[in-house]
This record gives sequence, C-alpha cells and structure tokens, in this order.
Amino acid sequence: MKARGFEPEFPAQARQQLAEIAAHPPSVAPVSGNNPVRDLRQLLWSSIDNDTSRDLDQLEVVEPLAGGETKVLVAIADVDAFVPKHTPIDAYAAVETTTVYTGVRNFPMLPEALSTAATSLLEGADKLGVVIEFVVAVDGSVHSGVVYRAVVRNKAQLTYDAVGAWLERTAPAPPKVAASTDLQQQLGLQDGCAQRLMNARHRHGALNIDTIETRPVLLHGEVVDVVRQQKNRATELIEDFMIASNEVVARMLAGVSSIRRVVKTPARWDRIVQLARATGAALPDTPDSKALNAFLLARKEADPDHFVDLSLSIIKLMGPGEYVLERPGDPQDGHFGLAVQDYTHATAPNRRFADLVTQRLVKAMLSNQTPPYGDEELGTIANDCTLKENAARRVERDMSKRIAAVVMSGRIGDPFDAMVTGVTPKGTFVRVLTPHVEGLLARGQEGLDVGDKVRVKLVRADAERGYIDFERLS
Repeated sequence: MKARGFEPEFPAQARQQLAEIAAHPPSVAPVSGNNPVRDLRQLLWSSIDNDTSRDLDQLEVVEPLAGGETKVLVAIADVDAFVPKHTPIDAYAAVETTTVYTGVRNFPMLPEALSTAATSLLEGADKLGVVIEFVVAVDGSVHSGVVYRAVVRNKAQLTYDAVGAWLERTAPAPPKVAASTDLQQQLGLQDGCAQRLMNARHRHGALNIDTIETRPVLLHGEVVDVVRQQKNRATELIEDFMIASNEVVARMLAGVSSIRRVVKTPARWDRIVQLARATGAALPDTPDSKALNAFLLARKEADPDHFVDLSLSIIKLMGPGEYVLERPGDPQDGHFGLAVQDYTHATAPNRRFADLVTQRLVKAMLSNQTPPYGDEELGTIANDCTLKENAARRVERDMSKRIAAVVMSGRIGDPFDAMVTGVTPKGTFVRVLTPHVEGLLARGQEGLDVGDKVRVKLVRADAERGYIDFERLS
C-alpha cells in the first residue's frame, strides 16, 4: 500500500473527528420546507451486495406504472451529512480517494465506524439518503429523472449469489425472500426492469465483455482456495440500475462543472480491427461500439473457451477509464464501453471520493447553493482519483498473485489442465482452470500459441513475490 502512495492508517485528527461524530451524530429525520428530506421509510427497500459487504452504498425499490413502464428509486448513502468538506476525515479520503480491497484485508477510504455502520445502509435502521428516481420505458429507455433527499430504511439485506441463483431458477429463494411474497414480487419487477435497461444499452453498443475475477476462500484466517466470481442476474440488476442512476445524475449536473467518468474512444482501434480480422470478421475503420459489440457476441458464441482472453485484449486496447473535469459546454468524451454520453460516478460515496464530491455538487444544487468546488479544484480531484484508482488496481493485482501462490504452494508437482493466455517477450503464460490461477510456463513453451490447451505441472509457487511457474507435460 505505501509503495503505491497510500497511507493505510487514519491520522489522529480523523480519529478525533470520528469520536465527535459518534457523540453528536447528524439528525436522521424527515424535514419539510425549502430543502426537504422526504420520508420514504415505508417503501420496500432492499440491498443486494457481496456476501461479506458491510459498506452498503445503495438501496433499490421499483413501482409498476401504466403502459408497462417502471418507476425506479435508488437510494444512495448520504455520506456528506457525516463528513463535511475540509474536515480531517474528508482530507484523508481526498488523498486515498478509494477503498482498496486486497482479498485478505480491506483498507477503507472512510473509517469503518462510518462506512460499515453509521453511513452504511444496513438492514433495519433509519438512514439518510440521496434518492435518484427515474422511469424506465418498455423499450428500456430512461426518462423523468429527478434527485432528492430522503430518510430510508433497508427492509432486506440480500446477497448476489443467493438472489442471482433464485432469479435464474437454479436454487430456492433465500430465507428473507421466501418469507415475503411482496419481496418476491418486488425483486421480480426489479429483474425485469434491469433486463430492459441492459438490452437497451446493448442495442446502443454497450460491450458484452467477460473477465475473470477471483476471490480468496479463507478458513480460520488462512487462504485455502481461490474461486472465480461469476456474474449473474442479481449482479446485472445492480449494475444496470447504477449505470442508469449515474446517467441521471450526470444530466442533472449538466449546467455546472462536475467530475465525469469516461472511457475515451479507443486510440488503438486499428489493433482491435486486426484482432477481428484474424478471426475472419471485419470491423469498420473508425471506432464503432455497436459493430464491436456485435463482433464480441459472435465470438462468444463461436469460441466461448477463448472469449475471456479476447475480452481482456479488448479491455487493454480500449484503455482504462479516467475521471475528468467537465464544464458546461465542454465537448463530451462519454463512456465508449457503456455506450453512454453522460456518465459520472455518484453511487458509491462510502468507498470512492469522486462519488462523495459528486454528492456534494448534487446537494448544493438541490438547496440552491453555490457549488462547493471550483473548476481548478475539480480538475485536481479528477486527476488524483484517476491516479489512485490505477494504483489501487495494481495493489489488488499484486495481492491476487500472492494469494494464488499461497493457494498453490502445497501443490508442487501436481498436474493441471491449462490454456495458453499469452505469448510475450517476457514468456509464455498459462491459465489453470481449477483453481483459477495464472502463471509462467517456465519449460516446454516451444511451439505454443495463445488458445492452445496444454497439460502442465506446477514447479514453483513463490508467495512473497507472487510467482507461479509451470512446466509442460509431454
């Protein structure tokens, strides 16, 4: 963490502020008047997140409307109510900019007494929220977006795996869902609405990309396995609601300077065209997300074994996302991968500083106050958030390699089925399918190319440096 520019420990001033917040917490109650806080505690709010998540940033609830339309309400944790600008905790968050998840320990942007308790939208507690409300049409388009403050109450804290399996009809309903026909109906409506949003995005050229993300399995504090995290209907539900919410907020802030999240048009489009040509497909000479998505869908169906590796190549050639200052009237870069023009990050203020800044801009607009940030400050914040997000990704990648090496350290000499994922000047790399780990093919790499299936033996697992080496079996 320190080598990548992070400071893992909160300073004394931040700890003192935390004690003051605990002694004098903000009021969590509805307010009427010019800057109202609505009372929406009666709605059937629920959250869906990872099994171990405690930093809950959002709740969801939907209402069916006439003509097949659906009203969606997404409540975002009002972190700004607890952490005002220019306070010690805010200063620390501005430097760290993000929570870093290393697999075996989280390094939070905000003290856990806030991010996993006071500001987290945990089940059964009244919480302050910023509600993003919009209507989804039958064709998946979004209209009538508004934002306001409210008091909300999470009625059911649910998990991706359990809800996803139930929605896909591969497992029974989790206990909280099974116990409530109203919640069953509510989640079914959310799922149908999210699918319409996703289909509409894909029609506009949002990219279908598969990536391999793994998480460690811990037993008594020791890493014993690494398993692949799979997308399912529940993860898609939250993803599509969040994308739509971020679009609504971005459009709301169009008249003021703000931070946008962009993935610019790929500078290496020519190389993407070459990759497509190697498979017998043709892409236009100029970047076209619809054409690229059609190619990806075709390759996923024709060659599912290699699709993850193709996805990774496309992601690298597209380049990473970044935060940018956008002033009124500036040309818009948009988000090429999501096929949206107006996009910000507003839905995770417990763990991303850019989202907390955006929340303050929104609240200032709602109360008719002067924006709390000037252009120069927003530009600096955007750049810092981009740099630290990249640094966090490197920390997480380095740790995932070490975790994989720990898991494999007791299996020296074992044979595995593997696939070649890279042939570079640095060496030939293979991915083992079970468990999901990647390593260097130290011996026997001659004549192999990306996509070849091979039988390999593990010869080294160096957890300190994150090295895993295999040799090819005859």
